[in-house]
Amino acid sequence: MGFFSKQFIDVIQWTESGDGTLAYRYPMEDMEIQNGGKLTVRDSQMAVFVNEGRIADVFGPGLYTLSTNTLPILTYLMNWDKAFKSPFKSDVYYFSTRLQIDRKWGTATPITIRDKEFGAVRIRAYGIYSYRISDPKVFYEKISGTRPVYSVIDLDGQLRNTIVGRMTTAFAASTLDFLDMAANQSKMAEIMQTELGPVFSALGLTLDSFVVENVSLPDELQKMLDQKISMNMLGDMNRYTQFQAAQSLPIAAANEGGLAGMGVGLGAGLSMGQQMANAMSTAAQAPSVGGAPAAAARPAAAGDTKFCTNCGHSIARAAKFCPECGGAQG
Repeated sequence: MGFFSKQFIDVIQWTESGDGTLAYRYPMEDMEIQNGGKLTVRDSQMAVFVNEGRIADVFGPGLYTLSTNTLPILTYLMNWDKAFKSPFKSDVYYFSTRLQIDRKWGTATPITIRDKEFGAVRIRAYGIYSYRISDPKVFYEKISGTRPVYSVIDLDGQLRNTIVGRMTTAFAASTLDFLDMAANQSKMAEIMQTELGPVFSALGLTLDSFVVENVSLPDELQKMLDQKISMNMLGDMNRYTQFQAAQSLPIAAANEGGLAGMGVGLGAGLSMGQQMANAMSTAAQAPSVGGAPAAAARPAAAGDTKFCTNCGHSIARAAKFCPECGGAQG
């Protein structure tokens, strides 16, 4: 009766309950597979049979009858056809082979590369990639093992660090300068995909796509690059200095009470002083008539003038009214 009281499995199948599952172990505890039972493997899946801790068979999409006569078709064990009785026990692992898309990668800290124009330069980059399981046997042996469930999140950290670790090598081997990298992100993505392909393959994975969304410099280096670009556009340092001075004029005009305003006032005063000096020099060099100074330049005699009794302005002695205030004179 002990034999008949056992629980037998007639159908083995698995459907994903959500996104993110890479490997799933079919629950087999205290249960045995009925000889002649069915194994269903759907599209975007593969199944692995493990017997006594060793992989026996790998099954692609299809419907399989589980018996000691049919299982040896894709065997990894030489004695697969003799190792089982009816009923028999094995572990069955399902693997999702569909694309795992929109996986993100990025440099947590800037990485240093050698650039032909700038020398050693630190850059940051980020993007997305997608992959799928292509060899479940290798993935089982190296990654997922006997865990009941292995998810995408469990693998993200390993893949992300691997990508960043390979970036320095890939960029150093490329002929692209930093400025060309920013303009040829698709070319960078091709270089990275070629570099990372064997790494993913060694884990039983295929890197389906790799996208570089952005390449940038740290903030302090970006400011220096902007200054260099500005200087190159202006041509030389003298023109750059003139440009900087022209840029500061609106600021000086807006700050009337500041140092800039004082500088503008001083410049205006010097200009006026220069004009006065020129005028005085012209008056001193005015021509004379008959060897005597011109009448306009000769001062009036002291006895020919008097002071206005109303405003005190100097006026001609014979004047009846003050030309300054209009007051009558006695």
